[in-house]
Amino acid sequence: MSVQYSEQIQLWQQKLPACANQLIEQAKQRGATSVEVSLGGSSGLSVNARLGEVETVEFNQDQSLSLTLYKGQRKGHVSITDLTESALSNAVDVALAFAQHTAEDPFSGLAEAELMAKNWQDPELYFPANVSVDQLVEQALACETAGRADPLITNSDGASAYSGERVFLYANSHGFSGMIASTNYSASCVLIAGQGDGMQRDYWYDSGRQWLALADPQSIGQKAAERTIARLNPKKLSTTKAPVLFSPEVSSGLIGHLMGAISGGSLYRNASFLKDRLGEKLFPDFVSVYEQPNIKGGMGSSPFDQEGVATRDNIFVQNGILASYMLGSYSARKLGLSTTANSGGARNLRVTSTGEDADQMLAKLGTGLLVTELMGQGLNMVTGDYSRGAAGFWVENGVIQYPVHEITIAGNLNQMYQQIVAIGTDIDTRGNTHVGSVLIGEMMIAGA
Repeated sequence: MSVQYSEQIQLWQQKLPACANQLIEQAKQRGATSVEVSLGGSSGLSVNARLGEVETVEFNQDQSLSLTLYKGQRKGHVSITDLTESALSNAVDVALAFAQHTAEDPFSGLAEAELMAKNWQDPELYFPANVSVDQLVEQALACETAGRADPLITNSDGASAYSGERVFLYANSHGFSGMIASTNYSASCVLIAGQGDGMQRDYWYDSGRQWLALADPQSIGQKAAERTIARLNPKKLSTTKAPVLFSPEVSSGLIGHLMGAISGGSLYRNASFLKDRLGEKLFPDFVSVYEQPNIKGGMGSSPFDQEGVATRDNIFVQNGILASYMLGSYSARKLGLSTTANSGGARNLRVTSTGEDADQMLAKLGTGLLVTELMGQGLNMVTGDYSRGAAGFWVENGVIQYPVHEITIAGNLNQMYQQIVAIGTDIDTRGNTHVGSVLIGEMMIAGA
C-alpha cells in the first residue's frame, strides 16, 4: 500500500529513530549492558458541539519517550516528553543512577535477540484523510441534530468528532528498530430523555482507522436516541436467579477478565484464579479465544510486540480448554515458560460464535435479563468472584418487556464461563476485542 504521510508524521519518522539511536549509543558508552526505548508522537483534532452550537475545537500534539536500561541485572527506567539532545543525555544519566539503586533481578532484561521481528509487512494502519475543522463540525452537529429530532429527547450532553494520527517506535540494543504509523477517527453523541427524576442518558459512537468508513453521523445520532428513549421508565427487579445475556457492548469485558487472569503479571504475582490451570476445561467446547495480530488495518494490529518480538497468531482457549497464557519475556522467565509475544497485551482478540443473531440470542435467553450497561469494578481476580452494578432490560419469551436499573448481577467467573450457553454473531467490531452477545445460563440478580 502506497501511503502519503502527513508532514508531521514525516518529521517524527525522521526524528524518533535519531533519538533512539542517540539514547542507545550513549547508554552503552556510559556503562549500560543493554537498552530499550519506546517513543511516540501523536496529534489530533477534536470538535465538541452541544445544543446546535460548537463548544470547543481542540488541537493536541504530544510526544513521549520511555527509556529502560540495564546494568547487569539492575534496571533503571525514565519517561520524558522533552526530546532535545540535552534532555536525552540527561535521561540516560538519570536512568543509570536509578539502576544503581534497584535490586538485582535475574529475570530482567531484553527479550531474546533471535525472537526479534524481521522483514514484516506493513500492517496498513495509516489512512490519512486531511479532515478539516469544518468537516468535524459538520459531523458533530449532524450527529446531534439527528439524535435530537425525536421529541422524546429533552436534552443533550453533546456530540463530538475526532481525527488523529500517531507514530510509535520501539528500538533496543539488539539492533532492532520498528516504527508504525496509524490513524484513528471517531464520532459520538450523548443524549438525555425524560424530565426530573425520570431522566435517562445514553450514547452511541463509531470509531475506526478510516474516516470514510465511519458510520454516517445521522445513524449515530439516531442510534443514540433509540438507546436513550428505550431506557425511559425503568423498573427495579426483585432478587432472583435467571439467565443473563450480555450485549456485545459489554460482553467484551467478560473476555477482558479472562485475559487479565491469564496475563503474566497476574500469574507470577499469584493474583489470578487461573494460575496453574493450563490444559483445564474452562468453557464449553464451542468456545475458542484467539488473537490475529497481523490482520491488515486491525484496531490492534502490530507486527511486533512492545519488546520487538515478532507477533503471531495465538490460541488462548481452544475448544473450551485453556491452551496458553499471555506472556511477555519477563513474566515468561518468572514462570519458567516462553514469551507468547504479548508484551503490551493481546492484539485483535477474537471469540468464536455459535451462529445466532441478536434476535435469536433473545429467543434463546427466553425469560431473563439483557445487560446493556455495567458499573463498578466488582471483580476479585484471585477468586474469580464477580459482582457488578447493571442496567438493561427484562425479557420474557424472547421479547423485551421493560428497562431495568439499580440491580446487581453476581457469580463466579469459573462457573459463568462454564455456563455460557451461546455466543452471538452480533459482534461489536469497533475495538480490539471482537465478540458477540454472550448468554450465561444462570446468575444471581439482586434488585430492590
